[in-house]
Amino acid sequence: MNQCLTLRQAQVNQKLRICSVGAQGELGRRIRDMGLIPGAEVTVVGKAPLKDPVALRLRDFTLTLRNSEADFITVELLPAEPDRTAVQP
Repeated sequence: MNQCLTLRQAQVNQKLRICSVGAQGELGRRIRDMGLIPGAEVTVVGKAPLKDPVALRLRDFTLTLRNSEADFITVELLPAEPDRTAVQP
């Protein structure tokens, strides 16, 4: 397994797998209710100019999180998918 980092540290266009959600109480419940659970795969699709909030693609929808919320989520990098648009000889 790759080393985990916080979701805030992830870069745009990185594909990630959630390792853990460290938030407790109401915030933790809300994060998990949005589908951000260990094992879920997400892609960072954008960050605001001041890096807050961060936009994620999860399944077939996009959601945004504040950095203060993203700090509770640890993720691991997934290997990049091969470019399927390249022409095969």
